[in-house]
This record gives sequence, C-alpha cells and structure tokens, in this order.
Amino acid sequence: MAGTQHSRTTGTRHILRREVAGTIGLLADEQDFTEMRRYRSFTFDDHTAYLRQVEELLKSLAAAGGHTTVALFDPGEYAEFCADAGLEPDTPISRTRFTAELASTGPSIPYEGQPLADLVPDLVEEAVRRATWEYASSVLARIGPCAVCGQDMGRAAFARASYLVARVIDTIGEGAHHWVCSVPTGKQTLLAVLHVDAATPGTVRLEESAAMELTTVMALAIVTEGPCALVVRTTADKSDRVYGWRLKDENLKQLTAAQVFDAYCTDAFSGDLTAPEPGVDYCTAPEVEDPAPESRHHH
Repeated sequence: MAGTQHSRTTGTRHILRREVAGTIGLLADEQDFTEMRRYRSFTFDDHTAYLRQVEELLKSLAAAGGHTTVALFDPGEYAEFCADAGLEPDTPISRTRFTAELASTGPSIPYEGQPLADLVPDLVEEAVRRATWEYASSVLARIGPCAVCGQDMGRAAFARASYLVARVIDTIGEGAHHWVCSVPTGKQTLLAVLHVDAATPGTVRLEESAAMELTTVMALAIVTEGPCALVVRTTADKSDRVYGWRLKDENLKQLTAAQVFDAYCTDAFSGDLTAPEPGVDYCTAPEVEDPAPESRHHH
C-alpha cells in the first residue's frame, strides 16, 4: 500500500512539474560570464561549455513538456539587487531569486526549441529594445511643462509623433513595410524597428508595443529638437523600395533617393559603404502631408 501511495505521489509530482513555467537567467556575453566567476559558488569556468550545458537543459525541459523562458542575466544588476535586498551575492539561492525577479521585470523570450545561437541575438535585441524604450520614456517624463504655455512637453511630443506615424501609414499604402527610426544621442544611436503589414487591401497589422517604442523614440527627437530619420523598406509585387524622411520642425521631410542610398548602404559600425542589394529601388519618399498643423506644439 505504501508503495502504491509513493508511486501515486511521484506520478502527481511529475504531472505538476509539467505545469510549472520556469525561467533561466542566461549569461549571454562572455564578459558578463567572466564577471560572475568572481563568486566562488559560481562553478562554471568555460563560457562555451556553459552555453552548451544551458542548451542541453533547455532541450530536456522542453522534452518533459515544460515551458521555459530565457532571461538576460546582468551581473551589475544582480549585484545591485543583492545589495538592495540585503542578500549575500555568492550563493545559488540569491541567483535563483534574482532570476525569478527577471521573469517579470527583465528582457526575456520563450524557449521554443530554437538553437541557442539563434536565441541569444534575439534576447540581446530584446534587451536593447527595452533599454531604448526606457531611456526615451524617462527623458519624455522628465522634460516637464513648456515655460510659455504650461503644456506637458513630453506628452505633446508623443501626441505629435503618434500623429506623424499615423500619417506615414496612410501615405505608404499597401505592402509589407519594415520601418527603422534612428535618433543619434551623442554616444550612441537609438533605433526602433516596426513591421507594418498592409499587404491585404483595407487592413493594417502592426505590433502595438513596437509601434509604441518607435513613437516614443520619435517623440524624444521632437522634444529635444535632435536629428531623426525614418527609413522604410516596402515589399510589394516581389520588388523592394527603400525611401525615408528626416524630422524637421516637427514634420517629416522627404529624403532624396541619393540620401536614402547613402543611409542604407553605410555600415552602422565602420561607416564604410556597402554594396547595394540587387533588386532594390532606392527612391524619394512620398510626401507626408500635414492637414492638421494645429497638432504641433510650439515651444
């Protein structure tokens, strides 16, 4: 009888394990991995072997029917977390608590059987997206009211950017559109990416969170009066067109075909020109008309 009870308990536990959603905190960067090695309780000593073991663990959890989320583990944030919570950082239990926190607050993506080599770049991209949005949002929140009219400048800039995004959607028409909004901020360039699917006549599909991020980045440029470019690649009828605008006086001004070519065919890191893609037409953007100039905020 005891044996039957034990097997039933074990079976129930196995079923419950499949119901649990877990999170793995991943040290994707070798520099971050090296930083964690200062803790004696962190026993891994080779980053490549560590990544291989994480991948094996993910596969085994998936094979058992579990749902696992992979979050980016940042050693600096971990040290701050331990200091704030009064935890000893050199223990596995503290790392587990931080990872549990990451599940709800940090950049993470679900594991769906993809190779770690594909998952890591997606995870890093998600972290950059989140950091970009948080930075732009914090600037908009801190900017305060206009000294002349008392209007909240961050909110007004976001409203204007939202209006411009809607006007661009109306202007570019049918097709699958890939947007990139870039705002140089001194040390780095903030980038926001948006996919707009308008391939079916009369319908427009887009991811709301990505649209919010792009609008926030554009609003940052409006409120700081900084440079901003919006480049769109449209795929329709098996051909691609690339065109764009720059932000000036809270309006989008067309870039010439030559300016778009230079922007699209320049390596972002080295500054070197790259070869243009075959079958891509670099052209002047359609004009984004502004029938409601009163939506602008003068300050």
